[in-house]
Amino acid sequence: MLYQFGPGHPFNPIRTKMTVDLLQCMGSLDDSYILTPRFAREEEILLGHSKDYVDFVKSIDDAGTLDGHAIDEELLLNYGIGTEDTPIFKNMHRAGLMAAGGTLEAIDLVLQGKAKHALSLMGGLHHALSGKGSGFCIYNDIVIGIKHILKNYHKKVLYIDTDAHHGDGVQWAFYDEPGVCTLSLHETGKYLFPGTGAVHERGSGAGYAFTVNIPLEPFTEDDSFIESYRESFEKVAEYFKPDIIITQNGADAHYQDPLTHLMLTMKSYHFIPKLAHELAHKYCQGKWVALGGGGYNIFQVVPRAWALIWLEMIHYQGRLDTLPRTWIEKWQKYWDGPIPEKWSDPQHPYEAIPRKEEISYKNEMNLKNALYSISNELVHKLDQRF
Repeated sequence: MLYQFGPGHPFNPIRTKMTVDLLQCMGSLDDSYILTPRFAREEEILLGHSKDYVDFVKSIDDAGTLDGHAIDEELLLNYGIGTEDTPIFKNMHRAGLMAAGGTLEAIDLVLQGKAKHALSLMGGLHHALSGKGSGFCIYNDIVIGIKHILKNYHKKVLYIDTDAHHGDGVQWAFYDEPGVCTLSLHETGKYLFPGTGAVHERGSGAGYAFTVNIPLEPFTEDDSFIESYRESFEKVAEYFKPDIIITQNGADAHYQDPLTHLMLTMKSYHFIPKLAHELAHKYCQGKWVALGGGGYNIFQVVPRAWALIWLEMIHYQGRLDTLPRTWIEKWQKYWDGPIPEKWSDPQHPYEAIPRKEEISYKNEMNLKNALYSISNELVHKLDQRF
């Protein structure tokens, strides 16, 4: 709960607490499975960030606020801190260390053979760049974690990002790195922050064809998303043959999310971890680390979506119909709107999308174009070239 931008900010760590509480209320998560995350060490943070940026965030942490006018506002903007998206808060540096430490702990558990899968919901901060915070993200725990893998384990990493916003920070960090393949499905950057993630962004140099982007049209629904996700994930995994899979599981593509324009329901959030689980066992002996990410309808959407990741990891066999009454009653008093009573959304939760066929066709074309770089024909040409 250190990672607090303050009242009214959409990024609220209570999402994680509600998710853990939901799983415990249904008896699917006992304390023996929960590890206290460590703080990442500074040398680990420097795997993903420039020293001047880290020193600057530390100086904010020491000052606590801007009230003393000790911090240059122009520098704040250059470092992407103190903005409307990523405002200053007390203990900012320590909160970033904790989020990164959780991801590093999860990766070590899996790669040291202590667990097949691990889940770190405070991770998934995919926008932060080497020298700049961005989009609610101070330190990019994903970049730090993957560089930790490359440095200490020498493994090939397949990174899958299903947040509604493009995972720009991770993409640019590994754009020319052939040991890391990034696949991102997101709402097109034509209308949504950060504006990147076009099909033609495919990597560069030795990293060419190891960056795959599937931009989705606004108002994309379950069927089109699931088909794009299934086909791209299966083909990229077959092409890359990873040693470990890392997933960023933002839950902001849901139709009730207030910040985006996609129209997924819980049907997609059932399928997302299911396929990741299946392909992790098919290609890398089950090695799968799942992280959190975006998701701004914290009472109706995020706890259900994230709990499903854990339930998939433990092969939950029970019936998923109604949510525990004790959990609903506990959290209802903190929110004026209705907390859903069921795991699934209603059968017809919103009015029919009038351009459904056109949207699905555009997504299909984007999928086809995105996968061209890993098609047999192009891979053969690349093999000859290199």
